[in-house]
Amino acid sequence: MTLAHTKRGPGRPRSFDNGAALEAAMRCFWSRGYARATMGVLSREMSVPRASLYAHFGDKNGLFLLAIDHYARSRSSKALAHLTGQGNAFAEITGFFEAAITLVSSDPETPGCLIACVLSEAATVDNRFQEVLAGKTHTLEQWLAHCLRASGGGLPEEDIRARAGVLAATVRGLAISARSGTPADKLRATARMATRLACGSAPRD
Repeated sequence: MTLAHTKRGPGRPRSFDNGAALEAAMRCFWSRGYARATMGVLSREMSVPRASLYAHFGDKNGLFLLAIDHYARSRSSKALAHLTGQGNAFAEITGFFEAAITLVSSDPETPGCLIACVLSEAATVDNRFQEVLAGKTHTLEQWLAHCLRASGGGLPEEDIRARAGVLAATVRGLAISARSGTPADKLRATARMATRLACGSAPRD
């Protein structure tokens, strides 16, 4: 996704750092939620004048989509990186859950997940939000299914997809629980149970 820029007159450099502004927008939506992150609040927290905000990032919906894209690249991709499909599904899914729990619970100013919590809540505001949410959900389930499939357990494809769906639903539930204040140790206990149910016991050395 690219940023829309308007023409500037000669000698008028942009007075803000694009990456830093987008990071601030992402954190604003993440901490406040979509509805409470007004353009006035976003302008202040991004340190970008409102006129420049519209000119460089578009309207609020467009800025939110850019923030989602930034979040996916800079945050959730780190959890997905554990799902390599190298054959040890139990270890990979355990690592995935640990990274996801760290993401949703380590910063008290941004509890939960921007996608699972904020995008889900805002999905009825714009059809594009629904499409992005459906795409993110499908992608996560594909990563998990690939991981389970590569473990060589001989499960039917229908079972693999169902287990991937359960794991994806679990990580979304953990994010929502984290946003409501559930401590990380309880989230980890739930994650361990979901992993055992999906993969069986941890493999022995």
